[in-house]
Amino acid sequence: MEPYRSSPGTLILLVGIALMALSCSRDLAGYADPLIGTAYTGHTFPGAARPFGFVQPGPHTGNFGWEHCSGYNNDDPRIWGFGQNHLNGTGIPDLGDLMMMPFSERSGPRFRSSWDKETEYAVPGYYSVSLTENDVNVEITCTKHTAVHRYHYEGAARNLYIDFQSAQTSSEHQYDTHVLDARVNFESPSTVTGYANVTGWVQRRYYYVIEFSSPVTGKEIVPGNPSNKAPKYVLRFGPGDNDIMVKVAISTVGIDEARANLAAEVPDWNFDRVRSDARDEWNRYFSMIEISGTEEQKTNFYTSFYHLLLQPNDIADASGSYRGADDKVYCAESGHYYSTFSLWDTFRAAHPFYSLFMPDKASDMVNDMLVHSDVQGFLPIWALWGKENYCMIGNHAVPVVVDACLKNLAGVDKEDAYRAVKKSLTQPHYRSEWDIYDRYGYFPYDIIREESVSRTLECCYDDYCAAMLAGDLGYDEDYAFFMERAGFYRNLFDTENRLARGRDSKGAWRTPFDKFHLSHGGTSGGDYTEGNAWQYTWHIMHDIDGLVDLMGGRENFITKLDSLFIIDTKADVTGFVGDVTGLIGQYAHGNEPSHHVAYLYSAVGEGARTAEIVREIFDRFYSPRPDGLCGNDDCGQMSAWYMFSAMGFYPVDSISGEYIVGAPQIPYFKVKLPNGKVLKITAENLSESNRYVKNVTFNGIPAGNVITYSQIMSGGELRFEMTDRQCVHTEIY
Repeated sequence: MEPYRSSPGTLILLVGIALMALSCSRDLAGYADPLIGTAYTGHTFPGAARPFGFVQPGPHTGNFGWEHCSGYNNDDPRIWGFGQNHLNGTGIPDLGDLMMMPFSERSGPRFRSSWDKETEYAVPGYYSVSLTENDVNVEITCTKHTAVHRYHYEGAARNLYIDFQSAQTSSEHQYDTHVLDARVNFESPSTVTGYANVTGWVQRRYYYVIEFSSPVTGKEIVPGNPSNKAPKYVLRFGPGDNDIMVKVAISTVGIDEARANLAAEVPDWNFDRVRSDARDEWNRYFSMIEISGTEEQKTNFYTSFYHLLLQPNDIADASGSYRGADDKVYCAESGHYYSTFSLWDTFRAAHPFYSLFMPDKASDMVNDMLVHSDVQGFLPIWALWGKENYCMIGNHAVPVVVDACLKNLAGVDKEDAYRAVKKSLTQPHYRSEWDIYDRYGYFPYDIIREESVSRTLECCYDDYCAAMLAGDLGYDEDYAFFMERAGFYRNLFDTENRLARGRDSKGAWRTPFDKFHLSHGGTSGGDYTEGNAWQYTWHIMHDIDGLVDLMGGRENFITKLDSLFIIDTKADVTGFVGDVTGLIGQYAHGNEPSHHVAYLYSAVGEGARTAEIVREIFDRFYSPRPDGLCGNDDCGQMSAWYMFSAMGFYPVDSISGEYIVGAPQIPYFKVKLPNGKVLKITAENLSESNRYVKNVTFNGIPAGNVITYSQIMSGGELRFEMTDRQCVHTEIY
């Protein structure tokens, strides 16, 4: 097995097509490192995966708590087993089904094994490791619905522990009780089938077929907690060669559908073919964007690309069948049904990336959100396995749907989309008390006890998005209604402190007011979501001019923005606020509400400060190590920020079709656009000292501080001339 490697390079100053040919292998998957983000707070996992695939098998080093949301933490001493599905970078645990652990004559305690870090190897579509206590070398790959394991036993005995109770949970008690009902059937010596009905972040069902390359010659039940509803087995295999392969196919619908998935995708026992096909599929995606730069830059960029494509997950079977939000079975006409929508995070940059560079996928995702809305009555808030978990605030499928409509993505019906948007923002449902919102013009903190300020500001953006679609369709009254709502943020702006501040139902300000106090919903209370007043005041992506006016003009706005990045005061904290990481002053790059803020400088003509902050974020918070991410990857949002910022622009207002220009961090990009055209991005003279932008041109024409969707789609060259001098631009966005 090849060892894990992640070596930094030296800065490459020469750019161009000749360098691209020399430095960019067509096997771009070799640059993506799934071990990045697997320690500290990244919450990524290093297993095998296909782009947007359903199963994502890989190692577990723990099953309980926030640090094991993905099931794996690189700092842990032992691997517990290998589950068949995982979440990428979330702050709440789930999945981790059907954990398997091979062992030879001996095993570590409770079947867990230390592992040889030098042998751990992870690339897109493949994972391998040597279990030192269990005397087994493990390899894992997968197709869309089927995990494929290959175990090489060092000893004569060939054993396999399977935990059918397994899952990523918040506590050991939840682990013991999350299975509501389960059945395990040994159909034959080489086939096990079954299902489980489980509850965690969502309540869901999964059905499976497990096939072994050698027959099971003996089995024994491993005692578990009396509250467990699913068994744990040790399976024993008879004499033979030292390798055993295991195929695990999963479906949300039924055992027959899981069996059909297996037959369609892995009809034989050719592990190497599945592994090769997986790498080829990843390379087809990665080849859309080729870069020149250092080895470290390539590793960071393609790892970000990899994390971005781990979700949303297509949960439909090979036949198109899937289980919907109401737990009923449906058949997708497109053959796809996407879920795992972490929309509070991903509406900001991940979905704008899909709509810009993968419009066919974006259309499918949006249409599946509309189907989800038809079933549950409103657009998804945070959907997992087709079910709603209501996590986070706002209704941020709205900007994703509106973005697709305003870009006229093929296959999206604007009228259907608008009906879903309007219904979601006017008919009350959980955490969407529109009667209170409309009555007061904000969410009063004495009625809405948690996150009242953040909820108001997040909803203002959704309302603005709805207004833009209403206006596009000619619904003038609706446009006026939603635009009035979009301005509700002004009702919570405290002109004395120049910060967003909570108000009660009588209009009185929150007193006392601790502008540094971090809130975290149900875990630490307060008026903000995973943040404080300093971080949330800037959440006005749709009306920067309006926020500038409230601040008292451009100079006051810039001074306040400077203060955000300088003041490092910390208030006493009660409860959990572990998501607020990656701090520069009060700015928190490890959490999504801050992601657009560096670009506000450029929006008011101070692009040099944007360049400085973006470079600092790159240098401090993205590195090719297991602890290289400063916060949860959050289903690709942290990665999407990196990719956009590396190219030199960012979708501050994600539906506007305008991208605020920043400062590129990689010398050269060649982007194959979905319409067949090519966009080249060149950062001339980019270096450690040349971090500032002197001039920007698009196809030879000065570009100012905004580049548009239509410009990008037309192809050509976006050229940045970089310098070591701070160049202040006065053009205002």
